Amino acid sequence: MNAVSSAVLRYSPLLILALAWEAAARSGLISSSALPAISKIAVAWLDLARSGDLTGNTLASLWRTGAGLGLAILIGGLLGFAMAFWRGAETALSPVVELFYPLPKSALIPITALWLGFGDGSKILLICMGCMLPVTLGAFNGALSADRTLLWSARSLGASRLRSMWDVVLPSAVPELLNGIRTALALSFVLLVSSELIVSREGLGYLIGFLGSNGTYEGMFAVVLTVAFIGFLADRLYEAFVRRTLAWRE
Repeated sequence: MNAVSSAVLRYSPLLILALAWEAAARSGLISSSALPAISKIAVAWLDLARSGDLTGNTLASLWRTGAGLGLAILIGGLLGFAMAFWRGAETALSPVVELFYPLPKSALIPITALWLGFGDGSKILLICMGCMLPVTLGAFNGALSADRTLLWSARSLGASRLRSMWDVVLPSAVPELLNGIRTALALSFVLLVSSELIVSREGLGYLIGFLGSNGTYEGMFAVVLTVAFIGFLADRLYEAFVRRTLAWRE
């Protein structure tokens, strides 16, 4: 089976879902406001794209997501490695991580809005704070899984602490770290749309709320499906990046 056939077979449930959706909407059994037909949603999507509303709000959302997630990866990775190798850092940070990890991250929306207002800053801070913990735990667990014998051997051969971490710890920690980043990637879209629905004047979440409040349900569903597609595409691209990055382990 070639790659095209495999992809068609793998994603055929999405096509079946779309056809069932269209049939259910056209049958009249479900209100068109509750579930507009896929064909009408596609027309609404084209109208939004032609007007520029979809493009501008998508770019605003992608900027916020990228900035917040990038900061979360940088800060969370450093904190995770610090907790794994410096007892003082673990003592100081572990209670904080344990306290805030189960906290619903959307509860931070009013706090970040209070601090930084309704602009980009509050969304970036929210995504950074919410996504940092999965990355931190991934880096921490990955660093702890490093082979201590290899680490001691490197140190006995004269490698500095920093060089030992780079040559021994980091390669061992990469799989767990990448898993933590994948979790953070999915979470970033949840936090983005949630915050934009509540405290924003632009972005995909704002557009969903605006269209829904005006009764433009086809457009609202079009934007919701756009968010789903962007998240799906981001996850597929990240999965391909992970396979390429970890190819050396096979």
